[in-house]
Amino acid sequence: MDHFLTGTATGLALIVAIGAQNAYVLRQGLARDHVGLVVAICAVSDLVLILAGVAGIGTIVERAPAAIDVVRWLGVAFLTWYGVSSLLRARRPDALAAAGGARLSRRSAALRALALTWLNPHVYLDTVLLLGSVAATHGSGGRWWFAVGACLASVLWFSGLGYGARLLARFLASPRAWQVLDVLIGVVMLAIAVRLATGG
Repeated sequence: MDHFLTGTATGLALIVAIGAQNAYVLRQGLARDHVGLVVAICAVSDLVLILAGVAGIGTIVERAPAAIDVVRWLGVAFLTWYGVSSLLRARRPDALAAAGGARLSRRSAALRALALTWLNPHVYLDTVLLLGSVAATHGSGGRWWFAVGACLASVLWFSGLGYGARLLARFLASPRAWQVLDVLIGVVMLAIAVRLATGG
């Protein structure tokens, strides 16, 4: 359960951040425009990336046990950088401009979702390398429970963002809301970094 909850928290901390992909999902949700398709593409893509990261890094660690220390300290460094960046970003919050615009065809909506997911270099660093690295520190069995938690976080976030957009539109479009989210993300990331660094 501890591995599962850590995976869920880490997954949410990485995915709940202002960015092009979240803005697009929110926009589609606000417009009620191919919401299911867009949510499915983003969520399934995330699951593939998370599982690939956990499987790949896990294999390396199993074949080279000493690699766990390298992986752990890379994770600590990146989590610290990510957490500090989130806290600094919270000082100057940006509004999420997601509403407005013309309706898209089904094909255009799908292609945009795919492009925003797979053509974003950060998705490989965050989802594959970072989540895979953190998962590897949970052991051969625990890393898969960590992966399940991270996958659940992804599905819940994209589903909630897409289908709950109408209810959360004003809140999510507020600079103050993203400021609070960035602070929470920063705290979670730094807490995980400390836990990794101390071997917890």
